[in-house]
Amino acid sequence: MLRGARSVLFVHAHPDDETIGTGALMSELAARGVRVCLLTATRGEQGEVVPGALSELEGTSALADQRERELHGATTALGVTERFWLGDRLARAADREPRRYRDSGMVWVQAGLAGPAPDAAADALAVASLTEVARDVAALIAQLQPELVVSYDHGGGYGHPDHVRTREAALAASRDSGTPFAEIVDGPGPGTDWYDFPGRLATVTAALRCHATQLSVHGEFIVHSGGQRERIRTAVGLRRV
Repeated sequence: MLRGARSVLFVHAHPDDETIGTGALMSELAARGVRVCLLTATRGEQGEVVPGALSELEGTSALADQRERELHGATTALGVTERFWLGDRLARAADREPRRYRDSGMVWVQAGLAGPAPDAAADALAVASLTEVARDVAALIAQLQPELVVSYDHGGGYGHPDHVRTREAALAASRDSGTPFAEIVDGPGPGTDWYDFPGRLATVTAALRCHATQLSVHGEFIVHSGGQRERIRTAVGLRRV
């Protein structure tokens, strides 16, 4: 579905999601001259912080500023320079004042599966109406006119409420605008285009190192702030919805 594509919009929930899940694909497309744009829904204010020099930022307002800087560094490493925040001027419905969507937080329901946090703030993404969020995504689609929008599968990858709301809004906005939508899948399967770019490992690794509050890099693996360990991904699947 990417053959001949000239512009792709990736829609992610938090800084670091873009690099962990789709960094190799974004970097490869950008290197091939495709216009790659990124819309990020929140600043990840509720994220845990890796123990170390930056751990004092956890739970403070300064974490959002730090994660903005981390996203800038990571996307620059990937070769992606068109970055947008949901609710900012270009990604906000024309009849509404700009707003900032806050990270909703999450709790682990079971190993590998997240659910909503019981104390999400009133301005959190998952609390906002789907109509409002979808209209904001649609505003950016109208500005950029991408040939494809890419976001999460129906479960948000691992159940995070912000991932789920991001997918719902991106899909609704894509349908309203008539723009093709593809969901991210973890493995090959029926109806899935599978992309693997092992040559992008060094680039993705450099981008991941920028997200120092959220993960640490150990060779070809990352360790998340919660202690989960996973191999750095250079492969991703896309399935048309």
